[in-house]
Amino acid sequence: MENIYFIKRKVYYHNTDAEGVVYYGRYMEFLEEARTDFFSSMGMDLGKLRDDGIFFVVARVEIDYRKPASYFDDIKVSAQVEKLTASTIHFTQKIFKDTAVLVEAKVVIVCIGANFKPKRLPPFIVSAMRTEGTNL
Repeated sequence: MENIYFIKRKVYYHNTDAEGVVYYGRYMEFLEEARTDFFSSMGMDLGKLRDDGIFFVVARVEIDYRKPASYFDDIKVSAQVEKLTASTIHFTQKIFKDTAVLVEAKVVIVCIGANFKPKRLPPFIVSAMRTEGTNL
């Protein structure tokens, strides 16, 4: 799969519910980690961006839970930019165990300023995402 960023994670006990399967809310954390690492892979430190008055917040999530992950499973989480607008980044994300798709999600994040109002994506972010081999 081209143009897709991946991270690997192990499911630990604290990720699971009483039945030993991943609690549904934990999948959101795995997706967040993949997006954060995606930014890092392009040399962008979200902490530094925050210090510069550039914040990202999740505006929308559409998620489909296909199959459960269980305690001590090795999973792989993807992040792929599908679309950029003036102030938003649209991601398609999946969580896999081996080749099985466990979760599919579409996540929209919005660039905001310290006043919590949308602001334009800085040109260096747009440029980096376009040169990362995305289809943008």
